[in-house]
Amino acid sequence: MSVKVLFVCLGNICRSPISQGVFEDVLRREGLEGEVEVDSAGTGSYHIGDVPDARATKSAAGRGIKLGSQRARQLALEDCDRFDYILVMDRQNYEAAAATCRGKRAELRLFMEYAPDLPDTEVPDPYFGGDGGFERAMDLAEAASEGLVEDIRRQHLGQRV
Repeated sequence: MSVKVLFVCLGNICRSPISQGVFEDVLRREGLEGEVEVDSAGTGSYHIGDVPDARATKSAAGRGIKLGSQRARQLALEDCDRFDYILVMDRQNYEAAAATCRGKRAELRLFMEYAPDLPDTEVPDPYFGGDGGFERAMDLAEAASEGLVEDIRRQHLGQRV
């Protein structure tokens, strides 16, 4: 049985693809890529079928992470039962995902809850800013991914951390 993780932002071209790519990289480093299925989605329908934003792709590539195979899609009702974790980038999208997933199985949380040592509670949307916002999203995704791996090991894989 694999654990299923879905990252969610607004358009699924910036923060959630970055988070998916960073988390997949952390899983590879930890030897857990076969244990966890990862995907991303957006609460909005603005970019369905699009590749990640070029700035997100550039920031990820600078750290050896490829986002090229990802395509934007919208959060669907089926996701709420299919995934164990639905991790949202900010409160606005949390509310939208909560409305979609009300009463469903998935654990819905803000992604930054997995980085409790950081003061950030949300991953800010870098879309309307410069490259620095994408680098910041990468840093936050890295920190939260480490905590998420620890939680998955403890909760689902029976491993001590």
